[in-house]
Amino acid sequence: MPFVRRPAMAAALAASLGLAAWAGFATRPLTAPRADTFEMAEMTWIEIRDAIRAGATTVIVPSGGLEANGPHMITDKHQHIVRTAARMIAAAHGAMLVAPVLPLVPQGNHAPPTSNMRWPGTIGVTPEVFQGTLDGVARSLKAAGFNRIVFIADHGPSQTPQEAVAAKLSEEWRAEGVRVLALSGYYREGDRRQRELLIGRGETEATIGDHAGLQDTAELMFAYPRGVKLDRIGRGFGALEPDGASGKPERATPALGEALIRAKVDAALAELRAGGH
Repeated sequence: MPFVRRPAMAAALAASLGLAAWAGFATRPLTAPRADTFEMAEMTWIEIRDAIRAGATTVIVPSGGLEANGPHMITDKHQHIVRTAARMIAAAHGAMLVAPVLPLVPQGNHAPPTSNMRWPGTIGVTPEVFQGTLDGVARSLKAAGFNRIVFIADHGPSQTPQEAVAAKLSEEWRAEGVRVLALSGYYREGDRRQRELLIGRGETEATIGDHAGLQDTAELMFAYPRGVKLDRIGRGFGALEPDGASGKPERATPALGEALIRAKVDAALAELRAGGH
């Protein structure tokens, strides 16, 4: 056989061997070691699939919010707090994964700006857009094989939209046995439990505050200490410009923050056991 034809033979042989190898590989199932995390964003798709097959058919969809939080806390506050809470809920449940935190939520009107939109750094969407995002996320998770999808929101204006989406999708998927739960008690009952805890420790409504106050500051000190800058509190005392904070955030400690987040986690777990909304 002439030498000039050998490269062609070699290429044909390599291709044949390659096809044989691929045929063998294609019949071998893809597997992965069990993931050491609950968070889907830190897992491969194979790890997620295998976790679902192993019984982790419940998934938490946490949402936070990018907003002004006074002069002493980062705008990413809610993401760190709700991510920490979601991990704690998943750990206590034992057969649950956690979807990535949704950071864009309703924050008030854009023009003229109201609520948190009055300060730079706040990024908000309309309730309708937020509902559409939750709808798309839930449909994606259902397609992946989850049959119980759990919404928790760390932000007040997110509660009603997530309840509406949960009710709509649960009704739509009733015949398929897929439920969507809105654990609004994480926020509402959790806040009540937190305030009860704080008042029991000698705080008052005035020292607790309503926004970027003692609760939020302590929670973030536990969840993400780098996000709190207590030395900036009070620098604007006497100024006419509002800074978006209230109460006495300087009284916060990481230990207090852990207790406060635990109060919200316990409220969410109780609601989850009761079947949610």
